[in-house]
This record gives sequence, C-alpha cells and structure tokens, in this order.
Amino acid sequence: MRFHGTGKPVTKIVQCVSCVYNHTMDTQPKQILDIALALSEDERGKLAATLIRSLDAAPDQNTDAAWAHEIEKRLTSIDNGSVELNSFDAVMSKMRARRNG
Repeated sequence: MRFHGTGKPVTKIVQCVSCVYNHTMDTQPKQILDIALALSEDERGKLAATLIRSLDAAPDQNTDAAWAHEIEKRLTSIDNGSVELNSFDAVMSKMRARRNG
C-alpha cells in the first residue's frame, strides 16, 4: 500500500513518524506505540479512528437547542414561501454543470 501523493510505502512513513515520535516519548506510550505498529493495517486503522474520536470535545449542551431553533427557522421560511426550494435533480444538474465548467 502506498501513501497518497508520496509514492512511499505506508510502512516506511509509519516507521519514520514512529522514530521521530519515540525520541520524546515516555516508556509506556512508546510500548503502546510499538504494539500498535505491529497490528495489521485494518487493526491500526480501527485503533487510529478510535483514538481520534476520543479527542473530540464533549458535546455542547446548547447544540440540540440551537439545531432545533435552526430547524424551526428553516421550516417557517419554507411554510411562508420566503425561500425558493429546488428539486434534487435540479441541484445535481447545476452541480454537474459547475463541475464540468
């Protein structure tokens, strides 16, 4: 498997990143990294996705209320005719035309 845009095998890039990262790491994280790098590509991908998700901030308490308010505003705009609605086909045709220049 090649890393997109570099032509270098992913394993070489991972080893390089690992080498640089290991110089500043405590022993326990280094051991975890060494174990993780020994996993299959699929297992590393799942692990990476889980680690990235763990960095996401806790949901904002006001998010649901803000979205509910936004949805109500949009529905009101549709109901009172203050916005123009387009069919899916019309939107896709416009996007294709824009893409094809």
